Amino acid sequence: MSQKSGWEFNDVPDQTGKVAIITGGNSGIGLETARLLLRRGATVILAVRNSIKGSEAMSDLTSSEPGSSVEVAHLDLADLASIEDFANWFKASGMKLDMLINNAGIMGIPRGTTVDGFELQIGTNHFGHFALTGKLLGSLLENSGSRVINVASNAHRQGRLNFYDLQSVHRYGKMRAYAQSKLANLVFTAELDRRLRRAGREDVLSVAAHPGMAESNIVKFESDSIVHRYAKNFWEKAGPFICQTAEAGAIPTLRAATDPMAKGNDYFGPNHFLQIRGPAVKVQAKKEVHDVHDGRALWEQSIELTGVDFQELGLS
Repeated sequence: MSQKSGWEFNDVPDQTGKVAIITGGNSGIGLETARLLLRRGATVILAVRNSIKGSEAMSDLTSSEPGSSVEVAHLDLADLASIEDFANWFKASGMKLDMLINNAGIMGIPRGTTVDGFELQIGTNHFGHFALTGKLLGSLLENSGSRVINVASNAHRQGRLNFYDLQSVHRYGKMRAYAQSKLANLVFTAELDRRLRRAGREDVLSVAAHPGMAESNIVKFESDSIVHRYAKNFWEKAGPFICQTAEAGAIPTLRAATDPMAKGNDYFGPNHFLQIRGPAVKVQAKKEVHDVHDGRALWEQSIELTGVDFQELGLS
């Protein structure tokens, strides 16, 4: 497979015997990621906040992929206690873990806070996944060849990590906070990769992907302002021509999760104009993602705020 042409679904190798956890796997890109992994023989756990929607998604998947192995488990990334409960449930199940796909996300909402008081976008998109990864990394380390896949966004290019106000207490903008959370996803990916290498665990990969512009329920227009009504009208009319399908948007994640040639800190996205759509290739994040000082600072603040300490896993 050439870098120029990129991956399509048919390039995804057989996944029989593999186990994947997908956060936000009940809709959009997460649902299609689950469907395509099931089609390749994997066992998939949908980690979802809304159990009713999770059950509906499982019915959809078992109908389209008869005989597949899929489970639903409750997980609220905006609640550290829920993350702890989910991790304990998974570890008690005795299942191995090959792929932790940190896919769930929220975007462009009015300022709110998680159960634990974090700003809602960075709290869900970054802190929640940081804590989940820390709680499950022991399971990943037990399984050589396992991967953590963080689903980011090209919006990270507009992001800046403000370590003096990481939770946007003093200044909040909906899209500014979203872009910061997506930058945090990639900085976390790079820092986890460095720490895995330092621990001599190059066999466990920390990688990332972004879907380009794909059909997803992450875009919401909650305000009734003139600007939002105009944006909603434009999106409804132009979206189908600009966006790729949710299935196509899942391919970069699938490549990050299954490409046997992938290396730690690889980042995959669509290969066409502005990385909006097209087959999945390796792409470049902005240079700030690889700043070791930012990586260390984000890691330390994330441990301090979540209380999830990776040191016990040998990744100090």
